[in-house]
Amino acid sequence: MTDEMLARARENQRKASIKNVEFLKGDIENIPLPDSSVDVIISNCVINISADKDRVLEEAFRVLKPGGRLAVSDIVVREEMPAEIRRRADLWALCVSGALEEREYCSKLTKAGFEQVDVEPTRIYTSADAKSLLAGNAEAEAIAEKVDGKFMSAFVRARKPALS
Repeated sequence: MTDEMLARARENQRKASIKNVEFLKGDIENIPLPDSSVDVIISNCVINISADKDRVLEEAFRVLKPGGRLAVSDIVVREEMPAEIRRRADLWALCVSGALEEREYCSKLTKAGFEQVDVEPTRIYTSADAKSLLAGNAEAEAIAEKVDGKFMSAFVRARKPALS
């Protein structure tokens, strides 16, 4: 996404002597690749910070080859989140406020054209996790109680239908 990130990635590629990798500068809402050109899309905790998740999933679907797979790790909401949590910019930056509710995530993937949609929880976050994450925030205790058990890290998987 930035020149600095690209430089670091290319340096790591050089150090690892990897030849079959190419890095492109772009953003997740406008992937700089042609239609049906990618076998697999992987992402780690990025979709939840995008303001236009529908566009992200449409772009993922567009660039995947028929039969291609989406395999991401993301923060997912397990149940309705209080509005005051959704509005907090500091929690957006911590990947909390922008997270999709599980049913909505699945619905958006299906709407984009994906099939075989699956959300597999990998960790359920507790109020103690929230307090640790918000250490130093005067409202940490109150926020922690409101988000206890409502967020999870999850593997989100889906497939673009294969050609018949």
